[in-house]
Amino acid sequence: MKNKLSFAKQFKKPIDIQIFLNGLVYNSEYITNSPKNVFLKQRANCFEGALFAAATLRAMGHKPLIVDLVAKNDDDHVIAIYKQNNCFGAVAKSNTTVLRFREPVYRSLRELIMSYFDFYFNTLGEKSLRSYSNPVNLSRFDKYNWMTTDDDLEFIGDYLYTIKHHKILNSKSIRSLNIADKVLVKLCFSGSIEEGLFKPKRK
Repeated sequence: MKNKLSFAKQFKKPIDIQIFLNGLVYNSEYITNSPKNVFLKQRANCFEGALFAAATLRAMGHKPLIVDLVAKNDDDHVIAIYKQNNCFGAVAKSNTTVLRFREPVYRSLRELIMSYFDFYFNTLGEKSLRSYSNPVNLSRFDKYNWMTTDDDLEFIGDYLYTIKHHKILNSKSIRSLNIADKVLVKLCFSGSIEEGLFKPKRK
């Protein structure tokens, strides 16, 4: 593997990566930094956080896998996934408090994704998660040195728009969705960086 991450050895377990990501300033700029530059700049958005987590999980012996979560009237989200004891877990950076780490206790990818559903809402409290992608193995981008380059990696984000996504709701289920609890919404966005929050349109 070319351009190994020199700092990756300081992370021993997936939760160590999550704790690191939680401590980073949320990056609201329209740029996608490599894992190396995330570490150097100490800032990341959710996509950069997923790339960083995938690269660091790779150093632990996992495949560098990410999954794209697509939302309606809200920001999409990207998570890094891994398997332990034949179950799925996830590491993620988020501008909210509830779309981050998941313990590796989920028996399928869909089961893991659905653990985010009730906590995936916009600032109006509308539950917004609609679909998720097949896992993307980032080793396909190794020729671009995605883990260490100084170039913008937005092309990886563009690739996510081209791959298969799985719907998780039909139109009838969407119409019957409830607004999230106001207390939970307040807790979810406590500490969020305003510049990085999606501004939903009111219906």
